[in-house]
Amino acid sequence: MSKIKAGIIGATGYVGVELLRLLINHEGVEVTAIGSNSYIGKNIVDIYPSIGYENSMTCIENEKVIDMCDVVFTALPHGVSEKFAIKAIESKKKVIDLGADFRIKDEKIYSKWYGVSFIDTILHKKAVYGLSEIYQEDIKSADIVANPGCYPTSISLPLMPLLSSKLIKNNNIIIDSKSGLTGAGRELSTSSHFTEVNENITAYKIGKHRHTPEIEQNLSEAYKEDVDVVFTPNLIPVNRGILSTIYCIKEDNVSIGDIHKKLTDYYEYKEFVEILPLDKITSLKNVVYSNKCVISVHENKDTLIICSTIDNMIKGAAGQAVQNMNIMFGIEETTGLKHIAPAF
Repeated sequence: MSKIKAGIIGATGYVGVELLRLLINHEGVEVTAIGSNSYIGKNIVDIYPSIGYENSMTCIENEKVIDMCDVVFTALPHGVSEKFAIKAIESKKKVIDLGADFRIKDEKIYSKWYGVSFIDTILHKKAVYGLSEIYQEDIKSADIVANPGCYPTSISLPLMPLLSSKLIKNNNIIIDSKSGLTGAGRELSTSSHFTEVNENITAYKIGKHRHTPEIEQNLSEAYKEDVDVVFTPNLIPVNRGILSTIYCIKEDNVSIGDIHKKLTDYYEYKEFVEILPLDKITSLKNVVYSNKCVISVHENKDTLIICSTIDNMIKGAAGQAVQNMNIMFGIEETTGLKHIAPAF
């Protein structure tokens, strides 16, 4: 079987280079082009020495990547990816967008939160939301996949099966998420300076984080009615990882055992989602540098408390993109992603 020719548009950001790292080690992939309008003509090894000189590649203009591959990964800010996706689809390429351009289905909601409008409404209707464990069948036949955001991934995986089964109420869902600094991206800002983040935890974008409508869209689709959440993200002084602590109310006569069984049964054959025994609590150490989402469930009277952990750069971004590529091309879903989290 010939290798999949993969190209990355926006290869020099944190997500782009993490994706490159995974694809280089994927036995079924040949990385044929990497694009970066900021580093045209520069060797990726000069920007990220950890890639290694044996994997030297020169960054080219983003526009030139499309013709050199079978699948185009776009790792760009919102409002930028869509024009490349349009060209790629016209050229009969598969597209996986790691940005936000295709995640929100309602254009009015997207415009409200992101300040830009759809360019090609027909293409948006064709885009499949790439939460791999939930929408695997749709992803198989997709030409374009919207890779989910990191926070929505950590939140949707535990909540969607519970909401679709009506085991929890669709109101009073409160989510407190803590993320490592790579989630803020590579671009310099005061809030990500060492002296600002070291020995500090900071809540940010309270009530107005752009992942909020994506979370509510996913949960509402599962419940078949509107679901509103209170979502507060926090930056913590670690490189990578997300811990989402979710508070919700169980439906009457639903036990913690019912919740645990539902999640365990739902994800029994899903390689990358692990439900811990009831007496265990997940942590970032369970997941960093892996494509796993590890979930633990707890209760306090009528309140269900769910702890969900992922590596924001892998399961929350590049790893899930590779997982979606595997599904789209009909190869083993775990190929190139069987990384065990380090012990320390």
